[in-house]
Amino acid sequence: MKIHFIGIGGIGLSALARFFSHCGHEVSGSDIANTSLTQKLQKEGMKVSVPHSKNNITDQDLVIYSAVIKPTNEEFQEAKERGILTIPRREALSYILGDKKVYSVCGAHGKSTTTAILASILKSSALIGAESKEFGSNAYFSLAKNNIIAFEADESDGSFLNSNPYCAIVTNAEPEHMEYYKYDYENFYQSYHKFLQTAKIRVINAEDPYLCTVLLDCVKLFPSKDIANMRYEVVDGEPATFFNLKDLGEFRVWGFGYHIALDASLAILAALHEMDIETIRENIKNFKGIKKRFDVVKKESNFTLIDDYAHHPTEIEATLKSALLYAKLNNLSSVTAIWQPHKFSRTIDNLDRFVECFSGVDKLVILPVWSAGEKEVELDFKKLFARYNPIICSDFKAAKKLTELEKGLVIGFGAGDITYQLRESCH
Repeated sequence: MKIHFIGIGGIGLSALARFFSHCGHEVSGSDIANTSLTQKLQKEGMKVSVPHSKNNITDQDLVIYSAVIKPTNEEFQEAKERGILTIPRREALSYILGDKKVYSVCGAHGKSTTTAILASILKSSALIGAESKEFGSNAYFSLAKNNIIAFEADESDGSFLNSNPYCAIVTNAEPEHMEYYKYDYENFYQSYHKFLQTAKIRVINAEDPYLCTVLLDCVKLFPSKDIANMRYEVVDGEPATFFNLKDLGEFRVWGFGYHIALDASLAILAALHEMDIETIRENIKNFKGIKKRFDVVKKESNFTLIDDYAHHPTEIEATLKSALLYAKLNNLSSVTAIWQPHKFSRTIDNLDRFVECFSGVDKLVILPVWSAGEKEVELDFKKLFARYNPIICSDFKAAKKLTELEKGLVIGFGAGDITYQLRESCH
């Protein structure tokens, strides 16, 4: 088929585009801006147009659009007028996952890391909401195990219910993206229950406040007692966490932190349904991290720059613990956090938590809110975050001019364009 993707530069939609292209379909797409990801897709043989234009819609058989695309989008409207089948990403999942043995991972935090670790262990195909450093992509195709797929499911738009899970893995069920669920908590938790209910095998973090109440038959991880003897080392210049899991012995996984051990443990317990423990113990070492998750983009003797996708207080808090530990083990003099708030709704809904989660940093730099299309709301970050004496800047370049950001550990947080700002600063 000829398949066109509106919003092809998004991390989730680009993975689907790569999958369809791999299967032999003619893939095209469009987005609002050129990025390193759209350029990679072009090099892989896909026609990518910038910006959106109704002229991009010609004789396609199918048009797939991302969750952020509105009905007013001119490509969406043109496809409808031409009578082309036009479906959201969540409905397109059945084309890919319908006949697969899907290890489907969801949760408010840690799902990308857990999915990538699981794919490294299983050596299976994978669709991830981030680029695995092992695979160099957010999509990987295994010839040896092409019927098994590790899939990062998305609860933000309810599409995890379309992921056809053979094994459902849930890292946590902290309320997030509540605007989609119209702030109806019963609806939110019922969606997680339905996701688990449809799977043959279920692996959960049983210390999550909601998941501990689930009465379904599940493989349960109790992190506080099942994960033991945790220690951190720098191995060949890379962060590594060592830990014991239940009675299964010791494992080593890339990264620092309790949350890394938790994600890895869930992946291990899921993988036990496919392979023996010694193969798992060896294969997990293939995991090298994922881009934008504690991603070291520059390293010198007295300076390290890290990019991290964390955009929720829980994620920022967990990653900062790892950053503070990394700085200590590498004798870095200070820790500076650069935060680009993501969406006004998320910032306002979690404001008290955001104020608390930067505890321990020496400097806090706050960039403008990445609105993701939301209506602007006036927020006095200087006053709200007064305890940190924050530096308010228009972008990363301005922050570098205003303050000394070339020593110690500097870590950027956000799901907007901060990742590109940090990387451009390295050139």
